Amino acid sequence: MTAISPLAPVSFPDMPEIDGVRFATGAAGIRYKERTDVLLALFDKGTKVAGVFTTSKCPSAPVEWCRAKLGGGKARALVVNSGNANAFTGKAGAEATALTAKLAAAATGASPREIFIASTGVIGEPLDAGKFEGVLEKLSVEATPGRILDAAKAIMTTDTFPKVATATADLGGVTVTITGIAKGAGMIAPDMATMLSFIFTDAPIAAPVLQTLLGKGVKGSFNSITVDSDTSTSDTLLLFATGTAAKRGAPKIDRAQDRRLKGFKAALDALLLDLAHQVVKDGEGARKFIEITVEGAANTKAAKRIALSIANSPLVKTAVAGEDANWGRVVMAVGKAGEKADRDRLAIWFGGVRVAHKGLRDPAYDEAQVSALMREPHVPIKVDLGLGKGAATVWTCDLTKEYIAINGDYRS
Repeated sequence: MTAISPLAPVSFPDMPEIDGVRFATGAAGIRYKERTDVLLALFDKGTKVAGVFTTSKCPSAPVEWCRAKLGGGKARALVVNSGNANAFTGKAGAEATALTAKLAAAATGASPREIFIASTGVIGEPLDAGKFEGVLEKLSVEATPGRILDAAKAIMTTDTFPKVATATADLGGVTVTITGIAKGAGMIAPDMATMLSFIFTDAPIAAPVLQTLLGKGVKGSFNSITVDSDTSTSDTLLLFATGTAAKRGAPKIDRAQDRRLKGFKAALDALLLDLAHQVVKDGEGARKFIEITVEGAANTKAAKRIALSIANSPLVKTAVAGEDANWGRVVMAVGKAGEKADRDRLAIWFGGVRVAHKGLRDPAYDEAQVSALMREPHVPIKVDLGLGKGAATVWTCDLTKEYIAINGDYRS
């Protein structure tokens, strides 16, 4: 069994129940016998939903299903399986997703239009959705509000720890709660959200407003992380709002411009960033959490493109793994990004110490001092291009031998 990431949280937060949400997990034998591999979440009538998905041109069947159902804005159930991504499975994949929805509808009494589905695991292998028969009925009966940590564990694949987060916010003078789970450790370069992530709240917020909040929230969180530069076929992030806090006096929000959303938006953004960071910290084989900030770029878009060029560079990532402050590799990554850069204006910092300035090694560079900083589990790298006001921050991890071992044996 893979050892737990050294960057894993020391403890998990107490995850409060969300009124209107119930969870159950079980074993359907999707890939391995007697392993928990299916999650069922049930939602009270009136629950709203928003979502963002992979930009891959080869999306999974569940992604296509969810996209088609999202316009209704309503959700009564979520079915998630691990072990098989149901991606690149053609017509059979679409049929398996439809059968999953049919079985979930029979088990829960909900309409298939209000059932959302996600799958994670191996690409290209047919999913036998018939294995859900009987399992979903059992889970529907067993579902209880307090099992969100179990839910996070059920969707893990190469993850070494479950990813959970919680927050509260003031909404019109009433405290509302947000909780979330995520899975992901490899094939991480989301261009939407993350591999799989599900957020739950009791706030009474309309689906179009949720969609606006989610679309903006992922820009600085899930769309700003990378483990290996590979965007999954299955990336799915869904946000469910039961609206049950209205019974306690929370106002119903139907406009994204409503000023009462300020606290909720901040709490949601913080929770998304927390989960995104956990995904990076569980990057396959990761030993270092790397924060890359680019300043002084021509514009924000250029700053982010340069930051991702650094974050996705195998040479930069292996240098950090070897605890080597090889700033020349950062120069390389800046130069290849395709954005405006001027060697003689460039400055680079490792762990808060400037190592390069105006196209040369910094005259005050101290190898021993920087080497000590590189031994820390958190390695910040900052680049100032000296050209404009564009700035961006992205997060990644180092690249170790374990990453190759994990992925070389993935289907074994």
